[in-house]
Amino acid sequence: MWRTWGRTELATPERILAPSHASEIQDLVREAAERGSTVKPIGAGHSFTAIGVTEGVQLRTDRLHGLMSVDRDRRLATLGAGTRLAEVPRLIGYYGLAMENLGDIDRQTIAGAISTGTHGTGSRFGGLATQVAAVQLITGTGELITISATENPELLDAVRVGLGALGVLVSVTLRCVPAFTLAATERPEPLAAVLDAFEQRCDAADHFEFYWFPHTTTALTKTNTRLPSDAGLAPLKRGQRFIDDTLVSNELYRALCAVQSGMPAITPMINRTADKITGNRSFTDVSHRVFTTRRTVRFKELEYAVPRTAVPDALRAVGQLIKDRDLRISFPVEVRSAAADQLWLSTAHDRLSGYIAVHRYHRDRDTQAYFDAVEEIMLDHDGRPHWGKLHTLTADQLRPKYRHFDDFLAVRDRLDPHRVFANPHLDRVLGP
Repeated sequence: MWRTWGRTELATPERILAPSHASEIQDLVREAAERGSTVKPIGAGHSFTAIGVTEGVQLRTDRLHGLMSVDRDRRLATLGAGTRLAEVPRLIGYYGLAMENLGDIDRQTIAGAISTGTHGTGSRFGGLATQVAAVQLITGTGELITISATENPELLDAVRVGLGALGVLVSVTLRCVPAFTLAATERPEPLAAVLDAFEQRCDAADHFEFYWFPHTTTALTKTNTRLPSDAGLAPLKRGQRFIDDTLVSNELYRALCAVQSGMPAITPMINRTADKITGNRSFTDVSHRVFTTRRTVRFKELEYAVPRTAVPDALRAVGQLIKDRDLRISFPVEVRSAAADQLWLSTAHDRLSGYIAVHRYHRDRDTQAYFDAVEEIMLDHDGRPHWGKLHTLTADQLRPKYRHFDDFLAVRDRLDPHRVFANPHLDRVLGP
C-alpha cells in the first residue's frame, strides 16, 4: 500500500517498479499500452491530491537521480528526474551554482515539484518550473524525446507543468544562477498593517512571505534579501536552529496539535502561545538553508493562487469565515507571491500572483467543511488551485482559468493517445 505524505490518499498498485534506465521505462510503457493498462510515475508523495494514485503500475523514480551534466558557462545543470530537491544544492554548488528560488520544503523530487507547479515566494521570481530549460520525456507510446528551446520547442510550455499527464520525465535541465546567500529577517508584526502594505512589502523585498495563526492578530513575516556568495555569513547557531526548527516548530508543535485535535476549545490559546514563541530572529546563510525548512508535522493543505492585488481582501474573508463559524484552526495560513509566467498550466500564468495556503493537522476531523468554505472565497477572488493541493474543481471549471487549457489537452492527445498515464484524478481535472 502506498500513501501520500499527508495521509490524504492511498493506492494499491498491481505492480511497483523502480527502473534505473530510460530503456526500461520505455519497455514498461509500451507493454502497458498494449495491455490497456496504466503507468503512474511517482516521486516523494508530497502532493495532497490523488494525482499519483494508480491501480496499474506505479513507477518509482528514486533510481533516476543524481547530476548528469553541467555546463558551467551557460549555467545549465541536468539531473535525473527523481533527484530530491534537497540533494540539488550539494550537486550544483560544487560548480558555484544554485537554484534561483525554492519553496520552503525540499523533500520533493524535481519531476514532481515542477509537474505540480511548486513555487517559492518573491514577486520577481517564478515557480520552480520556470527554471527548467529542457527535459527528456518518455511518451505514452514509449518514445524518448528531448524538449527544449531547440528540440520540440512547441511542447516546452506544456511539459514544464505537465501534471504527470504527458509522459515520464527522465531528466530535467535547470537554468541555474551563481551561488548566493540570503539575509533573513523574521519578525512578528500586526496583521492588519501587513495586509494594508502587502503589495508594497512584496515589491520592496526579494522574497517576502508571512504566516498567520488564526485566532491571533499577528503576522509572522519573513523577508529574505539576496547577497553575493562572498558576503559574510552569520548563520543560526546549531543549538538555536535545533531549538527553533526541531524542538519548537516540529516536536513541540506536533504535541500541541495532537492535544488540540482532541480538545478544539484550547486551539486559540495554543495559537496565541505559538505566536509568541516563534518568528523573531535574523541570520545570513547560503540560499537553500534559508529558503527551506524541515517539516515533520503531517498536515493537509489547500492552496489557491489569486491576483496579487486580491490577497488582502481574500485573507480578511478567511479570517471572517473562521470567526463567523466559530471554527478552531490550529495550523497557520501561509501567504506568498510569485511573478507572472507563460507556462500553460502554471497558476501564475499571465498574472502577478499571490498564494494563500490553509492547512489542517492530518488527524483533525472537520477539515473538508473548512477547505470547502475557503475554496469558495478563493473562487470569488478569481483563484486557481495549486495542482498538488486539495481542491474540488473539474475540467469544466478549470478551462476558463487557463487560455491554453485546450492546447494542453491537444498535447496530451499527441503524447499519450492511449491514456497510459491517466487516472481518475486526471480524468476529473483534465477530462478523460
